[in-house]
Amino acid sequence: METFPSVIWMQALMDKLNTDEHYAQVAKNWEGDMRIILEPDGSYKDTTWLNFDLWHGKCRAATIEEQTSTINPALVLKAPYSNIIKILSGEVGVMQALMTRMLSVRGSMTLIMRNVPTVLDFVRCCQEVTKGWL
Repeated sequence: METFPSVIWMQALMDKLNTDEHYAQVAKNWEGDMRIILEPDGSYKDTTWLNFDLWHGKCRAATIEEQTSTINPALVLKAPYSNIIKILSGEVGVMQALMTRMLSVRGSMTLIMRNVPTVLDFVRCCQEVTKGWL
């Protein structure tokens, strides 16, 4: 388990996604990359881009990107850092965060709604590798 966000956390999550049988099963039809943008708030002063190349139940890459990245992901999720922590801690469910706009989406909300089990299991994997946060 690792501190979120960090390169070590990203690697731990990639390893988890690639070895978790339940995630592999529920995400077997997922095709596309995703970026999570952490916006500054409170003591977290940086904007951070986390990029995941997700393909049929596997994570082909997990990187912290420069904000000048030319990667154009299929899905972008964006929220203040504290809202992401609420999701990672289980204080707020990811679907509740989406519906109440604590977490904004650029891309296909239909993709998310058709793949709720995948979204929920991705968050479970994130929670399981998270030891703490900055």
